[in-house]
Amino acid sequence: MADSSTRYGADRRWLELACELAALCPPSQTAYSVGAVIVDGGGRELARGHSREGDPVEHAEEAALGRLRPGTDLSGATIYTSLEPCGGRASRPEPCARLIVAAGIPRVVYAWREPPLFADGEGTEQLRAAGAEVIELPDLAGRARAPNAHLLR
Repeated sequence: MADSSTRYGADRRWLELACELAALCPPSQTAYSVGAVIVDGGGRELARGHSREGDPVEHAEEAALGRLRPGTDLSGATIYTSLEPCGGRASRPEPCARLIVAAGIPRVVYAWREPPLFADGEGTEQLRAAGAEVIELPDLAGRARAPNAHLLR
């Protein structure tokens, strides 16, 4: 098992990639630009995605989850997302926090807590209530906010 400093380093690297993916999002006035990467327990990338990649209302977590091969073992997986997974949304019936729990991903690492601009967040609380380990690395929040600067003026 990796020690905590090794795991923290891996968490940072994967989360930095998620922040880079957020910069690929087509800008929107009604949604955040977010990137997400799913990694298995052995540190191998399983899938990645970013907001609005294939659909104007698609969230990054949805895009990444949609790329998983059927039957993929997610028991030791982590999803890295530049923004806290949503706990509520208007464009789809299921928020990303519930999609992550339903997929069986037990660990979530994000950079930026969702501001109450479009919804009331609460993704962290929903994930924890379902038994997921949730880690925020706020020192990367600036990188997650950068592709969203037009929304934060």
